[in-house]
Amino acid sequence: MAFNLLQGKKGIIFGALNDLSIAWKVAERAHEEGAQFVLTNTPVATRFGEIHELAKATGSIVILADATSEKDLEQLILKTMEHFGGKIDFILHSIGMSMNVRKGRPYNDLSYEYFLKTLDVSAVSFHKVLQAAYKHDAINEWGSVLALSYVAAQRTLYRYNDMADAKALLESVARSFGYIYGRERKVRVNTVSQSPTRTTAGSGVKGMDGLMDFTERMSPLGNASADECADYCITLFSDLSKKVTMQNLFHDGGFSSMGMSNRAMLMYNRSLECKDCPEASDEDTGLTD
Repeated sequence: MAFNLLQGKKGIIFGALNDLSIAWKVAERAHEEGAQFVLTNTPVATRFGEIHELAKATGSIVILADATSEKDLEQLILKTMEHFGGKIDFILHSIGMSMNVRKGRPYNDLSYEYFLKTLDVSAVSFHKVLQAAYKHDAINEWGSVLALSYVAAQRTLYRYNDMADAKALLESVARSFGYIYGRERKVRVNTVSQSPTRTTAGSGVKGMDGLMDFTERMSPLGNASADECADYCITLFSDLSKKVTMQNLFHDGGFSSMGMSNRAMLMYNRSLECKDCPEASDEDTGLTD
């Protein structure tokens, strides 16, 4: 059901790859709520993704940009403003990548070349987007900028690796730039800490099934889906949340406030009752971080 929450609003959505992407779901919901937007991703991602199909379905255009390139981002901002004939109202940053995770490098044996790339793609790019938008005064007053985060920014989660550091930096950028953008331009900047979600990237992470089962058992409302995350993002782009800024907003069914749930404890107790089951070690499973 649409409520015209974004009627007349214009924006930029980073990171839509295919219909499993949260950014893709946000684009669909934004379109339903009356928004117009530019879709952007790297040239490589657009070659193996389906972003042009999304653009056709939502009446959008695609402007390619590497979010780590200041030059590309400036061109993206300027071309978007030219396309819409003025300022925009919202930006979604839905970007993250770790070569250390992809290559199976544990946290105590990182490639620092990969680590710097993780930080640049997953967090510093958010600062670059904000800085380019600020430089060109691209966002209307009471506009909204969102980036997608994860609870590993605050808590250590097995195997999340250097992405945890990137998410912590991402949230810090939102607070620091959010203060300046709010004070000077009345623009709000927030992060949304989403449940683990079976996106294309997420599905490739070893242990994702176990993590999602655990968080489902721990969360009183269960895991939040990509579609539900999109709904939440729409409210944060809308005028209904005009005074919300510099926040990391948990959208995780309550997981972030839990210590132990009954469902998780029952499963743990069941494993203790299995007297003949050998206890697995990290060496047995090949997991070392």
